Amino acid sequence: MDKAMLQEKIALVASKREFLVQLLEKPNLGTLRLDVTQALEELDDLLEEYRTTFAQG
Repeated sequence: MDKAMLQEKIALVASKREFLVQLLEKPNLGTLRLDVTQALEELDDLLEEYRTTFAQG
């Protein structure tokens, strides 16, 4: 996988973050709220690690 393809895939994953945020706003989420919160935290960690590793400024 080349750098351009990796950047495209990361951008695609990052674009899904807003969906998770919108999902958290739903009042009837119940216990799934914990899973969505966890997914959001892990996604944020992954994106931060990617930025740090590849030093995007």
